[in-house]
Amino acid sequence: MDDADWDRRYAATELLWSAGPNRFLVGELEGLPPGRMLDLACGEGRNTLWLAEQGWQATGVDFSAVAVERARSIAAERSLAAVFEQADVLAYEPPAAAFDLVIVFYLQLPAAERARALGAAARALAPGGTLLVVGHDLINRTIGSGGPKDPAVLFTPADVVGDACAGLTVEKAERVGRPVETAAGRRWAIDALVRARRPVEA
Repeated sequence: MDDADWDRRYAATELLWSAGPNRFLVGELEGLPPGRMLDLACGEGRNTLWLAEQGWQATGVDFSAVAVERARSIAAERSLAAVFEQADVLAYEPPAAAFDLVIVFYLQLPAAERARALGAAARALAPGGTLLVVGHDLINRTIGSGGPKDPAVLFTPADVVGDACAGLTVEKAERVGRPVETAAGRRWAIDALVRARRPVEA
């Protein structure tokens, strides 16, 4: 899908995704002190906004103009200082070593493009900074619920480690289950989750 497709998808509903933060974001960042953070492919900004509420200096980037304007509107309604930028993450180059936290959630791209985006995310980490990547795992296509079915845009924890974690300390790289409520009852989606940290320079 291109930016126009996503604009139409966001414009067709009041809020495309849940208003609350992703469950893995909350769990994986528990105890992490606020600092500067970047959310790549932020959509309507639910994770960026939640982190801003927790005291983070929050920046979100997405290529959908509709999603970015919606995120800005919600930030204004909540009197949050979060910053939202419209940009294609494949062309966007965040400042190097500038962020204490970079998150990338459900950015489903072909392998070469994914590696380019995640490489930029890793380069944006300051010493001691944390990278958190979550997305639809490859095996979700066959044994999980929901998500895209094209294997070209699915990935594994090992793929993320290979794409982005050179020079980082990998703290977690695993498959995780996520409950999904369907008309047939509760099902489980399988996501890939990677948390890594840039070592503090001596």
